[in-house]
Amino acid sequence: METQGKVITCRAAVAWGAGEPLVMEDVKVDPPQRLEVRLRILFTSICHTDLSAWKGENESQRAYPRILGHEAAGIVESVGEGVEEMKAGDHVLPIFTGECGDCRVCKRDGANLCERFRVDPMKKVMATDGKTRFFTSKDNKPIYHFLNTSTFSEYTVIDSACVLKVDPLFPLEMISLLSCGVSTGVGAAWNVADIQPGSTVAIFGLGAVGLAVAEGARVRGASKIIGIDVNPDKFPLGREAGISEFINPKESDKAVHERVREITEGGVEYSFECAGSIEALREAFLSTNSGVGVTVLLGVHASPQLLPIHPMELFQGRSITASVFGGFKPKTQLPFFITQCLQGLLNLDLFISHQLPFHDINKAMQLLHQGKAIRCLLRL
Repeated sequence: METQGKVITCRAAVAWGAGEPLVMEDVKVDPPQRLEVRLRILFTSICHTDLSAWKGENESQRAYPRILGHEAAGIVESVGEGVEEMKAGDHVLPIFTGECGDCRVCKRDGANLCERFRVDPMKKVMATDGKTRFFTSKDNKPIYHFLNTSTFSEYTVIDSACVLKVDPLFPLEMISLLSCGVSTGVGAAWNVADIQPGSTVAIFGLGAVGLAVAEGARVRGASKIIGIDVNPDKFPLGREAGISEFINPKESDKAVHERVREITEGGVEYSFECAGSIEALREAFLSTNSGVGVTVLLGVHASPQLLPIHPMELFQGRSITASVFGGFKPKTQLPFFITQCLQGLLNLDLFISHQLPFHDINKAMQLLHQGKAIRCLLRL
């Protein structure tokens, strides 16, 4: 391709400060270095991690200027030295948490946080040389990376360990959802909680991740799935995902965990906290059955508050854990999951609530912030 080995000038949505509108502007994107890949992003969407970083809720996220974004799909434009598993023209997913295949974590079953390329919200430069690949077009000032991916740009440079080659027959607009939200939720249900047929489930927060948990629980044969959210507009989508009972905390005259225990006669076997709320986490934990209850933490928590659990409560037979990317190893396990999704195992259409052109990215941010969107798919 004519652009290989050259600097590319393209459009990107740049974050210049916490809570400020993203600015569509021309940026320069350097060629990929050793073990790096430069992608042409075709579809991207916004999740709550992007929203949290945009608002600057955590001090570690306040590195500006920065290009956010991590849920996307695209095509390889060029590869750096040493990249052998993909080539220009390949269809790919950028993955915010990578898999080198060589470290002790990658070699261990049941673990997916690669020692070198795991998700790191504080990382803002490339692993190869500690430098950025983005620069302002006007004055050549550096623009920082985000979550290994930076997909709010027509072109981006990513470590090859964070890029997954996919079958070109797969529609990129659909599988872009699998680079974060859907995989995170379904994987939490399957890989982390390992939901068993006939079990009961409570899900706190019915955004994309919560709905994906519901889809995963439905496929696993859960007998009852309870959805908890303060926005009743999400309940119809929840029913499509297999949720049979709903609780709106604002309309309940009892604590949510008390209602869940009443509905299930003692508590659920599995609860999932997908809201990023300490209060919701506490309620999720207390909603589980004393003796067999498992709570899985999925929400992004910007608050400095610690876990709202007394150590002695863990002696009651309840446990709590957390999940990143649904426990999936992105390179070795995700391809089979993608195949399952595209064979109809999950309803991916459920998750795309809006489709917008890239230049409407600030509108997409506001829709998610206001709770009016599940996923806004942006076409670049």
